[in-house]
Amino acid sequence: MTEETPPKSTYRQVRLLLWIIVVLAIAGVAALLLVQRVTVHPPKADETTAASSFGGPFTLVDSDGKPFSSEKLLGKPYAIYFGFTRCADVCPTTLSRMVRLRKQAGGEKAFNIVFVTIDPTYDGPKQVGQYATLFNSPIIGLTGTPAQIDKVKKQYGIYAQPNPHPTPGMEMMHSAVVLLFDRNGHFVTTIAPDEPDQDAVAKLKKLVG
Repeated sequence: MTEETPPKSTYRQVRLLLWIIVVLAIAGVAALLLVQRVTVHPPKADETTAASSFGGPFTLVDSDGKPFSSEKLLGKPYAIYFGFTRCADVCPTTLSRMVRLRKQAGGEKAFNIVFVTIDPTYDGPKQVGQYATLFNSPIIGLTGTPAQIDKVKKQYGIYAQPNPHPTPGMEMMHSAVVLLFDRNGHFVTTIAPDEPDQDAVAKLKKLVG
């Protein structure tokens, strides 16, 4: 009994199919990363004369459901990050990193870390408060009405676009940059997600010095 060798055209079809599967898989992974890793960088202080007006006063809602004025942040430098509690990767990674960098730059009292939700419909005072406690270090969690959040995002140059997901939860394209402000509430610079820790710590030490 002899075995028949499949025709060459069949091999070509199989190889083509495998390449298509590989390409689709790569495209899928790239799309997933894009959803949570889009970063929009605000201007740096040495790049524009308008940097002093970047940011500005705001009133949001704290984890106790009480109004929180940005005036409460004056007197100590602060790092502010915009994200959402259902974020699976970028947000917890960024906040954990900032907690670690703060310890290296001077300790928990060196500067404040502020987390502002970009998903106020889901993230109420309770949600942002519980989320902030997950990092075992003082973090100010803030929310507000959609109108309040939209205003603050515009003031701080934050991009955020929700993408409803077919399964429970949400995907959100948003800025992943951390914004640094001095004790007078003036914008100083940023910390990017891919910035080396050594450079980030140097910025923070200069900020609190």
